[in-house]
Amino acid sequence: MSAKLDGKTALVTGGSTGIGLAAAQRLVEEGAFVFITGRRPAELEKAKAQIGRNVATVQGDIADLDDLDRLYQTVKAEKGQLDIVVANAGIVEVKPTDQATPEHFDKIFNVNARGTYFTVQKALPLMGKGGSIVLVSSGMSVKGFPGYGAYAATKAAMRSYARTWAAELKGRGIRVNVVSPGVIETPIMDSQFASEAELAAGLDLFKSIIPMGRLGRPEEMASAIYYLASDESSYTTGFDLVADGGVVEI
Repeated sequence: MSAKLDGKTALVTGGSTGIGLAAAQRLVEEGAFVFITGRRPAELEKAKAQIGRNVATVQGDIADLDDLDRLYQTVKAEKGQLDIVVANAGIVEVKPTDQATPEHFDKIFNVNARGTYFTVQKALPLMGKGGSIVLVSSGMSVKGFPGYGAYAATKAAMRSYARTWAAELKGRGIRVNVVSPGVIETPIMDSQFASEAELAAGLDLFKSIIPMGRLGRPEEMASAIYYLASDESSYTTGFDLVADGGVVEI
């Protein structure tokens, strides 16, 4: 029995760790050839070795439009087309509004909102009928948490982008959907806390408000991404699949 993504070419931005790495692994398991991007060459090489086959790495920052152009030049030269784009790359930096600086705001928006926008725009010439775009948002896009003002706003942008792009691209046969994870066990969690004690307290707080009583796993987010990326969701576009243990929906 052939895998469901045989012959497909996919891109996963931020594919060297966490949700992005798990998504890339799942897409390869399902038969796709996957390009992964990231800013850190060493992490990319580790991810490539972990995935093991049908994967190529392109180092770069989605906030740098020259890096994006180089990425798509590589994809075009090596594969000629793209069937799946998983726009996962993003950063988190916690700042209460009264402490936030313009530099903090611009940093978050340049990567998460602007970078994602041009990641998709520049992918479109390589995509055709049957293409699927999956944007990785967050449950914080609809629920308020102190300190995450800029970050949450960029994730709300993902939801808005999906509505617009789903409408714009329907005539080309390209679907656009969103995955909104909750709190997931990934390395990005460590960067949000100043010490191990703060991290432990923060995780305990998150668990206390998650109806399922635990953090999510990257592999669970990869399953949600695979569903939206594949023909399993062939009649779905403009949709936000919330995978957060029940925080937003209950």
